[in-house]
Amino acid sequence: MSGPTHARACPERTCVGCRQRSARDGLLRVVVNGDRCVPDLRGTLPGRGAYLHPTPNCLELAVRRRAFPRAFRTRGPLGTGELRQAVGGEAPDAPRTEAQ
Repeated sequence: MSGPTHARACPERTCVGCRQRSARDGLLRVVVNGDRCVPDLRGTLPGRGAYLHPTPNCLELAVRRRAFPRAFRTRGPLGTGELRQAVGGEAPDAPRTEAQ
């Protein structure tokens, strides 16, 4: 008789946009770089991370709720241009700030 088998636990994170819990693999990690939010596609960038479903809807909810400054514990608006490109939310030449 062999020992007990343990199912490997999949870490869960909360989306800052819709506030739903999901497996970490299904979420996009976001970090702050200077005064802008950048996607961390490999999950290796240093610093505090926030997680977001990679959909334009969740991104808009996060921007509207001002979730990024709160998650990163910063003051003022953070640029979301690169993040919008990563989730397909807007064209590259659109404004890159959260406060519009």
